[in-house]
Amino acid sequence: MSDKLLLAIDAGNTNTVFGIYQGEQQRGQWRAETRAGRTADEYAVWLNQLLGQAGIEPDQINAAIIASVVPETIYHLRSLCQANFDCEPLIVGENVDIGVELAVDNPREVGADRVVNAVAAHSRYPGALIVIDFGTATTFDVIDASGAYRGGAIAPGINLSLEALHRAAAQLPRVAAKKPQAVIGTATTPMMQSGVYWGYVGLIEGLVQRIKNEFGEPMTVIATGGLAPLFHVATEAIEQIDADLTMRGLLEIYRRNHKDST
Repeated sequence: MSDKLLLAIDAGNTNTVFGIYQGEQQRGQWRAETRAGRTADEYAVWLNQLLGQAGIEPDQINAAIIASVVPETIYHLRSLCQANFDCEPLIVGENVDIGVELAVDNPREVGADRVVNAVAAHSRYPGALIVIDFGTATTFDVIDASGAYRGGAIAPGINLSLEALHRAAAQLPRVAAKKPQAVIGTATTPMMQSGVYWGYVGLIEGLVQRIKNEFGEPMTVIATGGLAPLFHVATEAIEQIDADLTMRGLLEIYRRNHKDST
């Protein structure tokens, strides 16, 4: 794959991340707000400008892979790859060899992001794992030592919780997620931040311990997502942060499906 420039796209509920890879080297990474109606042409105008700033010509990209948890975006992202980069992208979930077993009741229900994280985590860390992804939702994924995805838990993301407080309670303002100076707040904003932040620390610690108890084996806890560092400083339950886990998973899945080009 060293002679290719690969476009890896991770379309989440809130943001869509675009990464350019040459072999293992990341040449650029950008993100845009996820909007189901954003057209291929809109993506192309925005992305081509950023590629130019990074010294990359569109015709240098000849491979692509997409993982999306927003089905409405797939058509436009596929069209972007076809029209702008003259390549047919791999779509995680569409007859793509992911290389791990989805050992759950209904494998089709597992989000593409969780599949990709499981692939990346197993390829990068030994033994049984818990992957916590701090996104629109906070997800806890269990991967056994063989790499099989065994399920997990889903909770509302911290920003979603803060927004719900603001929307549902007339006198509560919109506040940003941050670690408060004290647990006992003395004004409305720090009270909200304390309740959500330390409540999430309790959620993380409680769920991690319960998962470990139920699974019955030693497990390593990996965190990813933009808010992972915010919580890593507050709890020993998170052992390591891997900011590029999802993009590395896309790289691994592409490599698995193009063994002749690795």
